[in-house]
Amino acid sequence: MRLDITEETVKDLPSKEVVKIAIAETSLLEFIKQAWHILEPTTEFIYGWHLKAICNHLEAVSRREIKNLIINVPPRHMKSLAVSVFWPCWSWITNPSSRWLFSSYAQELSTRDSLKCRRILQSQWFTSRWGGKFRIKSDQNMKTRFENDKTGYRIATSVSGLVTGEGGDHIICDDPHNVKQAESNIIREGTLRWWDESMSTRMNDPNTGVKVIVMQRLHEGDLTGHILEKNSDYVHLRLPARYEEENKCVTSLGFSDPRTVDGEPLWKEFYGENELSKLENELASEYAIAGQLQQRPSVRGGGLFEVNNFGYVNNVHPTEIIRSVRYWDKGGTEDGAFTGGCLMHKMKNNSFIIEHLVAGLWKATKREEMIKKVAKNDGKKVLIGVEQEPGSGGLESADNTVKNLVGFSVKKDKVTGSKALRAEPYATQVEIGNVYLIKGAWNVDFIKQHELFPMGLRKDFVDCASGAFNMLIGKGRAGVWGGYNKK
Repeated sequence: MRLDITEETVKDLPSKEVVKIAIAETSLLEFIKQAWHILEPTTEFIYGWHLKAICNHLEAVSRREIKNLIINVPPRHMKSLAVSVFWPCWSWITNPSSRWLFSSYAQELSTRDSLKCRRILQSQWFTSRWGGKFRIKSDQNMKTRFENDKTGYRIATSVSGLVTGEGGDHIICDDPHNVKQAESNIIREGTLRWWDESMSTRMNDPNTGVKVIVMQRLHEGDLTGHILEKNSDYVHLRLPARYEEENKCVTSLGFSDPRTVDGEPLWKEFYGENELSKLENELASEYAIAGQLQQRPSVRGGGLFEVNNFGYVNNVHPTEIIRSVRYWDKGGTEDGAFTGGCLMHKMKNNSFIIEHLVAGLWKATKREEMIKKVAKNDGKKVLIGVEQEPGSGGLESADNTVKNLVGFSVKKDKVTGSKALRAEPYATQVEIGNVYLIKGAWNVDFIKQHELFPMGLRKDFVDCASGAFNMLIGKGRAGVWGGYNKK
């Protein structure tokens, strides 16, 4: 068991400097404190308990007590410095033959941390203490790659970069997405494929190698979400900017978030209430705050939709229905998006009942067959709405559906604006408790999509429900309806 020795405990010892060196060798946090002046000579090191938590988990990785680790921490809380700069320097003191592969969403960021790491290793402060353990090779000393004479190396690459033929004992991914990339399905999914098919396969020895992901959460389907959905062998250190009792972090290492007051800042020594409030104001969006600061890419309490305000009924009485709409949100066949169809009724008491949902991943032909099959089952009294996405492709897709439904009442709905904006009138009715669901197994997925909207991966249930609602109240999403109405 390692003793929690600090500089303070040895201040009166005669061999103070020797003891300090020994402490730094065994404690990553103490190494950071002592090396801080190399990177920040004019800035005081400010301690926070979250740094000790991060360091303790990284030390456990070094000891191979943890094999795979995910660290989710807000921006500007020293996560990259701890993981990508100080940790490999500290590790080389006792294990200079270790090999490290680092990546980030941008090569400039990965290179930046590589240079900082090298600056520490080549500093007089470091070499005077541990210079006898290894030396940086002059012929392999570049911005993105440097080696030591004990066969160890550090390589910096990016998500789009290649490390052909290279492997590592430590595979580190530091901020794999930026905000815009995470919001793009195509770019985000490309990052996930890069991790699955390229970066994570670069392990020199799968039995002894380790993987560490350090990032702020940006999307339900970001790299953290992707990994946690399919893997249970990752230790997850999740530290939100403000404490949330219902999301308290506990790890297998025996760590438990020490905070007890809801809303308490993570790093109050540096980001106290005023500073944290400023950071929240900078982000502005409640969804950005939920993801980047709170490390849960969904808004606490339901986000845009107050899902607890949905009502539930066992059935719907046809005599009480004023009109009915089945609205289709057609997913693109190229990007594998879901198609959803929502049947919603406006009732005589001015409430709204969602009776049925259909959703699936279908190619174009199968999708149109399904839409027609559902139309026949609903009957000709149900108006069919078809979302028309912008552009010629959206028009062609909507026209194909309209033509496929000859004999039914069909309207095209040319959409503009964001999905969230289009969902606001529907969300308002949910908030006041005026929308009801027919009880069924589909309720679970339906509610989950609404909880995460608009940050969730899937939006088909919300989009088709809001489309049906807007059509029922007599508003096309863009105020434009067109198409056939043949009886």
